[in-house]
Amino acid sequence: MFDREQNLIKKCVNGNLKAFDELIEKYEKTAYNIALRMLKNPEDAMDVSQEAFIKVFKSIKTFNFESAFSTWLYRIVTNTCLDFLRKKSTIVYSLDNPIQTEDGEMERDIPDGSHSPEELLEKKLTKELVNNAIGKLEENHRVVIILRDIQGFSYEEISNILDCSIGTVKSRINRARNNLKDIVMKEMELNKEYIV
Repeated sequence: MFDREQNLIKKCVNGNLKAFDELIEKYEKTAYNIALRMLKNPEDAMDVSQEAFIKVFKSIKTFNFESAFSTWLYRIVTNTCLDFLRKKSTIVYSLDNPIQTEDGEMERDIPDGSHSPEELLEKKLTKELVNNAIGKLEENHRVVIILRDIQGFSYEEISNILDCSIGTVKSRINRARNNLKDIVMKEMELNKEYIV
């Protein structure tokens, strides 16, 4: 598998688009999901992940095989998202907002028959609370929470994606989780008066 990937990368260096399509096929979904979590908009996530793939193709000659190709690719996706956010000064949207399509709005709710309506409401409110709290984190904290707690990357992978030490990653995650907890606690305290 690894030899096959190396072979595809070498073909891409020579401009082989078919080899590039084959190379990135298994990474497209994860790259899109990273972009979606960071940008909170499906269209932006699609555009930015495509832009990242173009960057990957243009700069694949600089890939030096010192890290896994996936790590290098996800670093480019993450950096492209961060550039996009900086350029756009993006307003943070909740994942619970409807998706805008050509035919109108479409809800994102995922039906779950195993829960009562009360449980579903509580789950939805908790999800909304956590998503809003993640959106209030500083950018570098938001990124590590998304990569670690939502996408499930290892400390080492995050270290490679963000080009920083594992110690820095662990420290950022610890501070990010503490900040996230503080934000959630404050939000819950503020919302107490609305709960009957």
